[in-house]
Amino acid sequence: MAADGDRQDTAKTAVRLAVAVKRLQARIREEAGVTSTGLSVAQVSIFSRLVHDGPVTAASLAAAEHVSQQAIAQSLAGLKAGGLVSVQPDPADGRKNLLEVTAGGRALYETIISSRDDWLIEAIESVVGPGEQASLERAITLLERLGQVDLRAGRGAR
Repeated sequence: MAADGDRQDTAKTAVRLAVAVKRLQARIREEAGVTSTGLSVAQVSIFSRLVHDGPVTAASLAAAEHVSQQAIAQSLAGLKAGGLVSVQPDPADGRKNLLEVTAGGRALYETIISSRDDWLIEAIESVVGPGEQASLERAITLLERLGQVDLRAGRGAR
């Protein structure tokens, strides 16, 4: 078990990490033009998953996003109304529908990703010195590992 001082240091680090990640996420969304699209963070996340994994059912999308089917339905309503996502019958099971990104949706997604990537590349080039590139790579590896930890029932990394 960690000593109280170590635990307090870890708690401070955890708060700093959470704040830094939140600020970076907000800045990336802003620079990618997500805020100007009128899409919520949840909608962009769903949209991204559909681009990469679609076509999928709403149930599998809810499971992948770790949200309820009701939450998925709410987010999808705006995406469908905006013509960004379409619904087609599942050819393997006529009782189900498959969600997929429309051509217009794909174009919007590519614009968002391109803007995000352009900003992030420029930000890294302007802030991270040549000697710091390896440190950034190690930090990314640590963040990826943190994102895979599942502490429920002692499961550890996924």
